[in-house]
Amino acid sequence: MLIRRIKCLRYLGTRYNSSHYVTTPIFYVNAAPHIGHLYSAVIADAHCRYQRLRYPEQDVRLCTGTDEHGTKIQQAASLHGVPVAKYCDDISQRYREVFRSASIQQDDFIRTTEDRHKRAVANFWRTLHTRGHIYSAAYSGWYCVSDETFLTDSQLRLDEATGTRYSLESGHPVEWTEETNYMFRLSQFQDDVRHWVKTEARVRPAKFEKILLDTLSEPLPDVSVSRPSNRVHWAIPVPDDDSQTVYVWLDALVNYLSSVGYPDEKFSAHWPPAQQVIGKDILKFHGIYWTAFLLAAGLEPPGQLYVHSHWTVDGQKMSKSKHNVVDPLQAAQQYTMEGLRYFLLREGVAHSDGNYSHVKAQRILNSELADTLGNLLSRASAKSLNPGQIYPSPSAEHLADLLRSLDVAKRLQDSLLQLSERCESHYECNHFHLVADTTMAALHAANNFFESSKPWTLKAGAPDGNQARLETIIAMTMDALRLSGIVLQPIIPQLANRLLDKLSVPTAQRGWNYLAESFATSPNSSNSPAGLGESRQLDGQTSALLFQRILEETSAKEVKEQKPQPAKRSKSKKKERRETMS
Repeated sequence: MLIRRIKCLRYLGTRYNSSHYVTTPIFYVNAAPHIGHLYSAVIADAHCRYQRLRYPEQDVRLCTGTDEHGTKIQQAASLHGVPVAKYCDDISQRYREVFRSASIQQDDFIRTTEDRHKRAVANFWRTLHTRGHIYSAAYSGWYCVSDETFLTDSQLRLDEATGTRYSLESGHPVEWTEETNYMFRLSQFQDDVRHWVKTEARVRPAKFEKILLDTLSEPLPDVSVSRPSNRVHWAIPVPDDDSQTVYVWLDALVNYLSSVGYPDEKFSAHWPPAQQVIGKDILKFHGIYWTAFLLAAGLEPPGQLYVHSHWTVDGQKMSKSKHNVVDPLQAAQQYTMEGLRYFLLREGVAHSDGNYSHVKAQRILNSELADTLGNLLSRASAKSLNPGQIYPSPSAEHLADLLRSLDVAKRLQDSLLQLSERCESHYECNHFHLVADTTMAALHAANNFFESSKPWTLKAGAPDGNQARLETIIAMTMDALRLSGIVLQPIIPQLANRLLDKLSVPTAQRGWNYLAESFATSPNSSNSPAGLGESRQLDGQTSALLFQRILEETSAKEVKEQKPQPAKRSKSKKKERRETMS
């Protein structure tokens, strides 16, 4: 098979390639960004941040951007009464603003209206044409303008009352179209695409692999890859034939090549992508069309497609007609963008649709970021308990005694010893909700330890005052906070950095390898963990109040005066979250 020949030719180069190239879908500018678009971006961003943290020697590259051609863009611009180019500029800029606010650490933001992309599309087209994979033919079929795709009869639903046909997948209406187009010989690549899908966990979660294989169980028809220019003028012209424009999906998919410099040879340093993050609605285009296009061009398909599901709002599908589309910038005014990032990655699971609700977001963010994480830092750094404002060095004698005499201390140690391995396993699979679960479990153990060890009875002036034991308890608690901060950097980068700043953890000591150094791993040592030497001052410029509790109808004065509340222990057993399908 062709895919096997390409794999053999490129095996050595791929094996030793230090690049880790990750992409989001490029987002269609027919409407403003919503939380579903942000979800794709934060998945890819958290994945890349983890890769940089865990494998600092890798050249990690993240690409995102906007898809700006096609009939829907023409229609949207006309509806808004602005030139198409200006409309694209405005919506693309809104995506940039959302991603900047959400700390998306992209290396490239590509637009399909850029000259570099048009050059790449022209070269890719010529490659397919030269290799004999594109031909001209009269074509007729059911075309869905909303989805920018032709559909077969088996993909349609007929409304007998009106005689209108609709896409089974999207529900959008279709129209019968007859025209002369350029066609791509998709049928010739069916076996190769199926082989790629079935090899080495190419599509995850596994349910989406099955969906692709079900589609591939039926013969694939050749696909139209152009439209007449007089019907779709806002598109890239077909090379050497201005009467046709390039099909919007072929145009859009090539962006992943454009971003790394294709057709210049330098692109091969990053190709193929290690992971491409997409929503489930565009699985067919990436899993079948994109794979076939690449194979036809003699290029290797991506290492993996990571497919995520959608977001509902209070149990209902997001739609403009229901006025329930969630604007990320507006949501961030209530939750902060760090809080919104945390909620999306904490609550979302790739294999099933997530449900966005204010009640759920408020409960999770207050419970976990404000109380479990933020309140523990506030208590450990409170001036009444820690007047010297230090991250102390533990006493070997008291550390040994606490681990021997207090079950909660031993449970905290066990939790921290497992933190790195468990979270690494979850990050490798993009199971961010399980990273959050594991980290919050460690922080709950730290809160229980802090409460049970009663450090306030040991401060100066108390009947049982014991400064060395008090500092050891604070050191153990701050170790738990420090390790949790390191682990959470990919998920809530700004919040995690503020936590580590407050603890005066040097930037060079925030890497994944520093999870191996703490009181838990060196219980017999009197030295401060992570090679930090003696006790050190906390950062006085960074507030200990990490995350402000979210209140309903709260005045500005009340917000300013609000104090952090002690974390409450749940009286009911926490409902176990469903494990993400692997």
